[in-house]
Amino acid sequence: MTRAEQGNETAVVEFIILGFQSNPEVQFMLFLMFLVTYITTLAGNLLIMVLVVTDHHLHSPMFFFLGNLSFLETCYTSTILPRMLSSFLTNKYVISLNGCFLQYFFFTGLAGAECCLLTAMSYDRYIAICKPLHYTTIMNGRCCLQLAGVSWVNGLLASAVVTSLMPQLTFCGPNEIDHFFCDFAPVVKLSCSDIHWIELVTFILASLLTLPPFLLTIISYMCISYTVLRIPSSTGRHKAFSTCSSHLIVVTLFYGTLMVVYLVPKPNTLGDLHKVFSVCYTVVTPLVNPLIYSLRNNNIKKALR
Repeated sequence: MTRAEQGNETAVVEFIILGFQSNPEVQFMLFLMFLVTYITTLAGNLLIMVLVVTDHHLHSPMFFFLGNLSFLETCYTSTILPRMLSSFLTNKYVISLNGCFLQYFFFTGLAGAECCLLTAMSYDRYIAICKPLHYTTIMNGRCCLQLAGVSWVNGLLASAVVTSLMPQLTFCGPNEIDHFFCDFAPVVKLSCSDIHWIELVTFILASLLTLPPFLLTIISYMCISYTVLRIPSSTGRHKAFSTCSSHLIVVTLFYGTLMVVYLVPKPNTLGDLHKVFSVCYTVVTPLVNPLIYSLRNNNIKKALR
């Protein structure tokens, strides 16, 4: 492994991503599973993007945001799975420092953008159900572009700040990342520098990027629930709930797995289980999102037919 001398210390210039090497007997099965998952994820999300662009019945704010979400999910899963699949085939688990930081930048930026985009989608549902007479006025093309643009910029900007600080760390000890991609905690804990300052900056930015969108999403659905429950007919209530049920399921999956991975304490004995939960929000969520929307949305099903 190539290393560079720095005084009396040896600076690590490459990382070894351990991934799922602790279970060599299931490597081929994991390769097939992740390959099928990746192909299905790409096909499902690309199909939704094509439908949203080509079918004039889907030219509405809700499907504009859905197209953005599908594009985001395609990029999101592509930051991790191709390298993982390549490692399974070649048995090469080495990644350069710059490659690791670049993967972390895109992964974190897209995850942050998804938090904001899901909030924009919940705001769209709030206006559609709680203020239907003003929907076309409020959710015009300019507003949709601004909400989508702010979502992308916020996520990538916050990620750029943290990623720009990571090269300032010195890595001179172990170089094995006990994960299947370059996440923040497994990487910085290998540093022999003082990491308290970068942990503080990351905590502040992560809180600003996830907590307000999460609370706004919760408030939106509280208002939606209050409005729907006041509808006198059961048919009307069912129809109103059905317009936002798919989005609510996606929000629950995304934030639920995110909380399990980053908020629940992770003893060393649960290392492999932690990786499984990480797979849920990095791999499974992008896979099931197009399925949820296509199976539960009548307009998508009509466009498919």
